[in-house]
Amino acid sequence: MTTVDRRDSKSLSPYRWNIAWLLGLGVLVNYFDRVNLSVSHEALITTFGISNIVFGYLSGAYNWTYALCQLPIGVLLDRFGVKRVGRISTFLWSIASFGAATTPNLGGFFAARLVLGVGEAPTFPANAKAIGQWFPAKERSFATSIFDAAAKFSSAIGVPLIGFMLLSVGWRMSFAVTGLISLGYFLLFVKAYRDPEDQAQRGGVGQTASADTTQSSDVELRMSAESSSSLGYLLRQRKVLGLALGFGSYNYIFYLLLTWLPSYLSAALHIDLRHSFLYTGVPWLCATVIELIVGGWLVDFLIARGWDANRVRKITLIGGTAFGLGILGAAHAHDATQALLWISISISGLSAAAPVGWSIPSLIAPRGSVGKVGGIMNFSNQLSGIAAPIVTGYVVSATHSFAWAFAISAGYLLVGIAGYIVLLGRIERVPDQSAALRSI
Repeated sequence: MTTVDRRDSKSLSPYRWNIAWLLGLGVLVNYFDRVNLSVSHEALITTFGISNIVFGYLSGAYNWTYALCQLPIGVLLDRFGVKRVGRISTFLWSIASFGAATTPNLGGFFAARLVLGVGEAPTFPANAKAIGQWFPAKERSFATSIFDAAAKFSSAIGVPLIGFMLLSVGWRMSFAVTGLISLGYFLLFVKAYRDPEDQAQRGGVGQTASADTTQSSDVELRMSAESSSSLGYLLRQRKVLGLALGFGSYNYIFYLLLTWLPSYLSAALHIDLRHSFLYTGVPWLCATVIELIVGGWLVDFLIARGWDANRVRKITLIGGTAFGLGILGAAHAHDATQALLWISISISGLSAAAPVGWSIPSLIAPRGSVGKVGGIMNFSNQLSGIAAPIVTGYVVSATHSFAWAFAISAGYLLVGIAGYIVLLGRIERVPDQSAALRSI
C-alpha cells in the first residue's frame, strides 16, 4: 500500500472535490450538445429534406471523429496532461455548436458535428485520468460517478428543456444557446482546473492525492515518456480488450437511446412531440440517481468497509450490465408506461456499472498509460456510438419497428458481459511493457 492509501482521505486536499464537480459540469454541458441533435430530429428532416437513414448517419457523424481521435488523444493526455488538452478541447466544442446553428446546408451541419467530435474526444479519457490523479482508489467510484452520471442527467433535463426551446424559438437558436453555455464552461475550465502539481505548489507538497502505484498509473505526469507502455502492447492485453468489449456494448445502448428515444416514443407509441420530450427525461433521471447511489456511493462504501474491492467492482460491473438486457422488454411494450419502465431498468443498470468501468483504466493501466487505456476503451465505445444510430436507422426503416433494433443491442450486451468475465478477469494492474520484456 502506498503513502496515498495510508492517508485518511480527509487529510488530502479538499480541492479534489472541486475538480470532480468541475468535470461533472463539463460532461453535463457537452451532452447538451449531443442531445440537441436527437431533439431536433423532425426539424432537421424538414429543414434539409432527409430520411431516417440519413439522420442515422448524421447522428453518427459526431462519433466518427470522436472515435478516430481516441487513440492519439490517449497519447497526448499522457504526454501533455489534462489541463492543456482540456483547454483546447472545450474551446473547440463550443465553436462547433455555433457552427451547427449557422450552417446553411446539410454538408455544413455534418462538418460542425465532425468538429464537435474532435473537440469532445478527450472528455472521458481526460476525466478518468484526472480522477486517477486526484483521488485515492477507495474514492474513485463516487468521484467517477459524478462526471459519468452528468451524461444521464444532461439527457434527463436537456431533452425537455432543449425540446421546449426548439418548439418555441427553432432548432438553430437551440444550438446557439448550447454554444454559449459551452463557451462559458471553457472560461470556467481555464480558470478553475489545476493539475495536482499546480495544487501542490499552492497548498504544499503532500496535500493532493497522486498515484496509487500498485494499482494505477497516476504518477505519469512525473515520469518519462520512455516508461509508458505502447499502444500496440496495450492492445494485446486481455484485460484491456475485455474492458473495451464490455464497455462498447454499454455504449451501443446508450447511444441508441440518446439518439432515438424521442423518436421511438413519438413514432412507435404515437406520443406527440412535446410529450415525447418530457417522457424522455424519465429513464435518464432514474439512471442518474442509480448511478450516483449504486455505482458511485455504494461501491466506495463497501470497499471502505473492508469488502473485497475486486469482487465489489466486478459484481457491480457485470450485474449492472446484465440489467441492461431490460431493453428487450421495451421491444414489445404497447404503451408509454411499459416502455419507460423497461428502458429505465435497462439504462439504470448500465449506469450503475458505468462509474466502475470508467475507474478501471486507472486501476489496470501500466504506469504512464492511463490516457492510452482510457483512449482504447473509448475508441471501442465510439465505434458502438457510430454503429448504434446508423444500424437503428436502417432497421427501423426496413421493419417499421424498434423491436429488432432493441434485440440487436441486447445481443451485443451478452457479448460484452462475456468479455468482462472471460477477458477482463480480476481488476488488477497490467504489467509494464518493460517488465514484460525482461520476463521473456
